[in-house]
Amino acid sequence: MPTLFHISDIHFGAQDSAALDWFARKVEAERPDAVICTGDLTMRGTVREFDAAERWLSSLCAPVSVEPGNHDMPYYWEMLRRLHRPFDRFHAARARVQRDVDVPGVAVISLSTIVPAQWRLNWSKGCVRPPALTQALQELGAARDAGLRLVACHHPLVDADTHGSGSTRGGRAALARLAEAGAHGVLSGHVHDPFDLQIEAGGRTIRIIGAGTLSERLRATPPSFNRLDWSVGEGLSVDVVTME
Repeated sequence: MPTLFHISDIHFGAQDSAALDWFARKVEAERPDAVICTGDLTMRGTVREFDAAERWLSSLCAPVSVEPGNHDMPYYWEMLRRLHRPFDRFHAARARVQRDVDVPGVAVISLSTIVPAQWRLNWSKGCVRPPALTQALQELGAARDAGLRLVACHHPLVDADTHGSGSTRGGRAALARLAEAGAHGVLSGHVHDPFDLQIEAGGRTIRIIGAGTLSERLRATPPSFNRLDWSVGEGLSVDVVTME
């Protein structure tokens, strides 16, 4: 039975060292098939924060897959870099730590929901652009034989009943397209609280699964991660594991 650990919002620069150590021990003890991190590796997108995040992610005793979050771009005081080279630091870090999820029967597809600027005051919110969705749909098509097809992004495509929100533009339409294309679930973060909901979209039921945070930026729940177990006969089970 494949096991995936889903984490998000580790926020180096505002990290919780005790929570990170706790999670690393969990990985060492249980040896999941992969760790999926759905964004916000850093707090301000600085070189120092990315270096620290890389060291920690590389130390985990499992393959790691990472997605970009809104905090993984240069912050507002680096506006020129943010607008012209927003993802350079993230992509460099990803190239050094990323290992594709190679689990029999499981496909994990990336979908970017972050943009360096948008026509609203709060640039931290989500946005699904057509090219990103098209790429994800193509990858879903190529993975049609996988028994479990998950999409990984940073922002919830539709908001759950959590303290924070993704307010993702184009999110509901994207969720419908992903469901039509055969995705079973969407993994996300951003709101710092876990959730697990079944949503009707595109004439199908699709699951949206959010991870909490391993940083100091807590909301309603303690530091936590999601444990995903999957088998052909039993389907996908999701358990929120909290630090006590």
